[in-house]
Amino acid sequence: MEDKAKILIKRLSELKDERNAVVLAHNYQIDEVQDCADHVGDSFELSRIAAETPAQVIVFCGVHFMAESAKILAPNKTVLLPETMAGCPMADMAVAEKVREMKEKYPKAAVACYINTSAAVKAECDVCVTSANALKVINNYPADEFIFLPDQNLGNYVAGKTQKKIILWDGYCITHHRVTAEEARKAREAIPGALLMVHPECRPEVVDLADKALGTGGMLRYAGESQETKFIVGTEMGLIYRLKKENPSKEFYLLSAGMICPNMKLTNLQKVVDSLENMSPQIEVPEDISTKAKICLDRMMQYS
Repeated sequence: MEDKAKILIKRLSELKDERNAVVLAHNYQIDEVQDCADHVGDSFELSRIAAETPAQVIVFCGVHFMAESAKILAPNKTVLLPETMAGCPMADMAVAEKVREMKEKYPKAAVACYINTSAAVKAECDVCVTSANALKVINNYPADEFIFLPDQNLGNYVAGKTQKKIILWDGYCITHHRVTAEEARKAREAIPGALLMVHPECRPEVVDLADKALGTGGMLRYAGESQETKFIVGTEMGLIYRLKKENPSKEFYLLSAGMICPNMKLTNLQKVVDSLENMSPQIEVPEDISTKAKICLDRMMQYS
């Protein structure tokens, strides 16, 4: 098995040189994929890297909406998604037609979409947000009320910290939403003295019990800078690998054994190599959708 991994890593290195390619991996990817990547990060961080890198081929190890965002920001580059079945159930909870219906129902509201949405949905929205910048974007954007989609939990988190009216969409991340307050309390009891940090995609009652509510990038920064040495981590299990790797002297515990995203675990080293070998599967976004979606993403940068 180890020999096979070495062969694959060697072949991947050759292919990256041949194709002028870069490998990007989300923080939730499996260990071997994170280790083979040129950059590991959150979805928007990686999309920005895709746009800025001189590489002409982007191998995006994540889920479909992430590769779409990279293609929108880097339309002249080839974007490969090694596993086409890697979708996002939360992103699927918002479709363009339903967004248009909500806009008709609330004509005075701006539409803010979480980056965890399809390109077609972003094209229907006014501004995009991430878990890290959502509050800042909402407060800075020139509107008094917002339809916030698709994550009701992140929307609720923002609503509790802004004076603006937030109209919540009925959507959620199945991985974060399944965690209960009881699990959070039990984790605290089991690991006394540990700091509890959770993703704002968790239920409000779980967020209320946490010491810190942070996105993946925020968790990584906080864990690195904090004087604390023990952390209970309330997000997808893949982040634990990077947290331990970057902070070997500290201890990290997963809040709940159920915090695993099956879609994020579909990509492996073999598929990464195969995608570059065959230059497939390629992600394409229709120009009319891409143009509108890019405005949504550009406004996020403007107002964050």
